[in-house]
Amino acid sequence: MKKIIISALLLSTLGWYQAQENKTTEDKELETWYHQDFATSKLYGVNTQNAYRFLESKGLKANPVVVGVLDSGVQVDHPGLKANIWVNTKEIPGNGIDDDKNGYVDDIHGWNFQGGKNDDVDVDVMEVTRVVAKYKPIFEGGDSEKNKQNQAQQPEAFKEYMKAKAIYDEKAPEAQRNYLFYKELQENIPTMMALLAGRNLTEETLASLKPESLKEKQAAFILGQMINDPELKGKPAQEVEKKFSEDMAEGVKHFESQALKQYNLGYDPRSIVGDNYNDVNERFYGNNHYEGPDALHGTHVAGIVAGLPTDKNAQYGVAYKVAKIMTVRAVPDGDERDKDVANAIRYAVDNGARILNMSFGKPISPNKEKVWEAFQYAQSKGVLLVKAAGNENEDISEHIYYPTNFKSPADAQPFINNMIVVGASTNDNQHLRASFSNYNQKMVDVFAPGDKIYSTIPTNEYKYLQGTSMASPVVAGAAAVLLAYMPNLKPDQIIEALVKTVNKSTATADIPGNVNSTFNYISRSGGVIDVAKAAEYAYHHFYQAGNHKNTAPQKSKKKPVKR
Repeated sequence: MKKIIISALLLSTLGWYQAQENKTTEDKELETWYHQDFATSKLYGVNTQNAYRFLESKGLKANPVVVGVLDSGVQVDHPGLKANIWVNTKEIPGNGIDDDKNGYVDDIHGWNFQGGKNDDVDVDVMEVTRVVAKYKPIFEGGDSEKNKQNQAQQPEAFKEYMKAKAIYDEKAPEAQRNYLFYKELQENIPTMMALLAGRNLTEETLASLKPESLKEKQAAFILGQMINDPELKGKPAQEVEKKFSEDMAEGVKHFESQALKQYNLGYDPRSIVGDNYNDVNERFYGNNHYEGPDALHGTHVAGIVAGLPTDKNAQYGVAYKVAKIMTVRAVPDGDERDKDVANAIRYAVDNGARILNMSFGKPISPNKEKVWEAFQYAQSKGVLLVKAAGNENEDISEHIYYPTNFKSPADAQPFINNMIVVGASTNDNQHLRASFSNYNQKMVDVFAPGDKIYSTIPTNEYKYLQGTSMASPVVAGAAAVLLAYMPNLKPDQIIEALVKTVNKSTATADIPGNVNSTFNYISRSGGVIDVAKAAEYAYHHFYQAGNHKNTAPQKSKKKPVKR
């Protein structure tokens, strides 16, 4: 899911990162655009504040809702998050004892299924790499006759291997090309700066350039692309160099990880965790390193759910008044593992989370049944699952994006009723579907803002990122608002309220070759969520109907666990 963050860099990088001082009113409005009311602003925001006004006008009091962020880790002491981080009050910090007998020692703010006694997994391989590495010696080894026998004896495994191999054969060389490309861009920075010669990046400066060598011509071309970015146009050379250098360093790091590790058949960091990886039923491993080596993605997601405004930053999450973030680290820089995902779901459910945000996915899932079991467990406990649709610009009925709530795209209905799948929308009404967002009229439920989303990142900073990874926590936050004021709502009722109250659009969905390519045809709802409308719907259809007389679901009571 992280790749969409990096893809923005090639736009010479849109400049969505901003310094925290000297912000204009326009800057602050962009930082919070996704909270806007469509009726008054004509932006497809989610109408956050009117939701609170409506619910409070009915005399309803909010009860805190724990939202499990199953992700790469969260900076739990970030100034914009720390007051809204879940605390396990049954655990005594730092005493090395499993005080609450849940099987996890010192899990004060959550758990990390990506760590071991001495270290944490940072970069992991892609799932297709794992599958190819596992089965290549079996299906394409040195003995052709034995290969044929194995293929015949293990048809399902062979089918999965061939699917993984096709993706691997495409993506591994692509990663190498991207890595070399970004390195070349990075190496060209001194030439670019020499051409600028200390001048501002303006049309006049570009017109005066006299590039002679091939390298200078390449540098001039890059500068010509960068001037299209309003955040860089007219800026001093020093500022242009600083921004571009940062972006290229991030790009090189990202694609270096892909080229050298994620698509490397000989790389496997799992020994760091120390579990018996082949035992998919094993549950008690990991550590309490909530942040992990790279918590940018998870911290950004957490801020969208429940970030709090500070003196310097207007940014706030949709459920900033009512949500507490439980961090469950299960997503590395690479593909998450099914075993970790299943355990992350069960951990969050057993420890009181009512909503789980899952901003991740992959095209291959060898142990999908174990994840599906965890989905059903969450359903049995009344827990809502919110899932990102994915960033491949694909129809997910044709290109499955695991984990999915349909066991087969041919199924008429999902096999569970507690999952909502989210695509990403923009603040451009003419091109409302984000160009990267996956879609499908049956398998994607709603769209939510996922482009130019400003939120918390590690080292106490903020940044704009894009992806269905950002749209999913908008919906998780919306669900938390409804559940906080109406705690007896069931997951399917929350989903119904969100789906039936969207703001629809007939704008083009920019899907070439698709007859029904307008926005209202690319999800089940046909629109972008509106929290205020959903709150009214849930109040009138479920709360007033007598649901409030019931008792809210209680946290699962588990027997003490022996590790």
